[in-house]
Amino acid sequence: MTVLQDYSFAMIQLPASYQEYLDGKDERFIQTVRPILMQSAADKLHGVRVLYNRGLTGHQAHLDDSIPYGTIVEDID
Repeated sequence: MTVLQDYSFAMIQLPASYQEYLDGKDERFIQTVRPILMQSAADKLHGVRVLYNRGLTGHQAHLDDSIPYGTIVEDID
């Protein structure tokens, strides 16, 4: 008999500021930045910088230790 192990993972709740930032954004943009917002919400240590690159990449997001948790800064690369 095979016993399946039950792993319960806590759902990560985005802070209100991140949810508000995503409001009204298109699905492609949300799918691009959401993983980084989730990472920020999980560690609660750093904010997020969202870069717009006019080249091929479009938008990119990354954790930024110079930005306080819960804050998103948009920038042009």
